Amino acid sequence: MKTPIYLDHHATTPLDPRVLEGMLPFLREHFGNAASRNHVFGRNAAAAVEEARERVAQAIGARYAEIVFTAGATEANALALLGLAEGEAPGHLVTSAIEHPSVLDNARRLGRAGWSITVLPVDRHGRVGPEDVRAALTPHTRLVSVMAANNEIGTLQPLAAIGAVVRGSAALFHVDATQALGRVPIDVEALGIDLLSLSAHKAYGPKGVGALYRRRRPRRVMLGPLFEGGGQEDGLRPGTQNVPGIVGMGLACELAVSEMPTERPRLLALRRRLQARLVRELDGLALNGHPEERLAGSLHLSIAGVEPDALLLGLQDVAVSAGSACSTGAVKPSYVLQAIAAADTTGAAQAQQVAALRLCVGRFNTEDEIDRAAQRIVERVRVLRQAA
Repeated sequence: MKTPIYLDHHATTPLDPRVLEGMLPFLREHFGNAASRNHVFGRNAAAAVEEARERVAQAIGARYAEIVFTAGATEANALALLGLAEGEAPGHLVTSAIEHPSVLDNARRLGRAGWSITVLPVDRHGRVGPEDVRAALTPHTRLVSVMAANNEIGTLQPLAAIGAVVRGSAALFHVDATQALGRVPIDVEALGIDLLSLSAHKAYGPKGVGALYRRRRPRRVMLGPLFEGGGQEDGLRPGTQNVPGIVGMGLACELAVSEMPTERPRLLALRRRLQARLVRELDGLALNGHPEERLAGSLHLSIAGVEPDALLLGLQDVAVSAGSACSTGAVKPSYVLQAIAAADTTGAAQAQQVAALRLCVGRFNTEDEIDRAAQRIVERVRVLRQAA
């Protein structure tokens, strides 16, 4: 039996062997605690952390002192939202209907604490309108939080235009760049970003480590820690630093950015190859998300006449995700597709909500894998439609 084909890179990415090689010394001989700087083991660990911090900073156009390491993007998002609110009077938060739950759930938490929350709609392609952001701003707006790229449909947001709008106010601009890291260029200065969340495992790095960029100049973003217990990470993330993970994240960021000029067009070609094959051999397909302003390897399709759970059960040799969730026997559309449907006056998106398939091509996929995956999906869809 051939190795299953992995096309679920929005969920996680495999650890790049080069990243693993760089991490191994810090799991073996350089095992010191980075806070123990009174001996060589601790100093070596601390130096490795700072080198990784510089690598992450360079990947997004930041300064190394502006990077705070966390356990992942979920924690980074929480630190950005809840840390900003720590010790301050309630304010106003603007976000979008298709943000990751780690943003939306913490926005609701702020709402329960007295904050005013504005959740902006998106258009039929899943994009936030800069003018909608402008209209939502008030003198009390403290933060605007909009993701760079959606984790389900792959749509890219117009960050430059939104950042320009936010810069004209007293609010701060937070971006969840979890899916964008290493896939599209990110420059926090050019985009006017004040806070930015990252995760290593979405960019061929290790799980369990992420980072939050926090602007220090020209205006320093003040945050409070989510919990107490030490002075690590400028007091914002107490606890022993995950040195191997941090080293891996730094290497993953450096590799992703350096290889992006060749990797993006390669992924785009593979995604288009997959899309063309499916569209050619199956009718009743509809693309979700923006047709052009999307991640190069991202493909999200609605497939008429097919139940997503049944489709996935027959694709055990192809790792993909359904764009919907099944709960207590009832198929429920994703909130992302619901938000798109609400913006579609034609009603076409409403019919696309249930049978949706999320595919994301990655660094180690080949043309042969793409062709075999397309064949398996076509075969399975035809079987299900014949049985209906």
